[in-house]
Amino acid sequence: MRELILLRHAHAESALPDQPDFDRPLSADGLAEAEAAARWLLEQRLIPDQVLCSPARRTRETLEAALAVLGYVDQRLEPSIYEATPGTLAALLDRYRDTERVLLVGHNPGLERLVALLHSGQSGDYRGMPPAGVAVLEFDEGAAVEPGAARLAAFWWP
Repeated sequence: MRELILLRHAHAESALPDQPDFDRPLSADGLAEAEAAARWLLEQRLIPDQVLCSPARRTRETLEAALAVLGYVDQRLEPSIYEATPGTLAALLDRYRDTERVLLVGHNPGLERLVALLHSGQSGDYRGMPPAGVAVLEFDEGAAVEPGAARLAAFWWP
């Protein structure tokens, strides 16, 4: 069994005038949400082997808060995650199909549509993923990351 954990960034501050969306920081509530998500992952014994994270400030801060709870995990910043489509995310994740448990920290609508695509086979069949929401998907051993190939094992939000 192989597991994919999707973590949407926690609540971020609104952009200041002339501030790029990419540079929005977490709010105080967002920091607490990220820590709560990490505690839930720890309680479920869902410690990733590899983390892939968008380079946007709010995702990096979500990951930093999570790793303060989970401990060190091998991590990579992946620019393709920012504003990614479900297909882009699936292609990225498929390169890690030999990794037992991957955590991807990213954004909507890409994450919520990816959950739907991998679970039901249709990216339009999504229900939403709140800030700091966590979706855990399970794949059969060696399965490709493709539409309908996963089972939604857990869904959590703060």
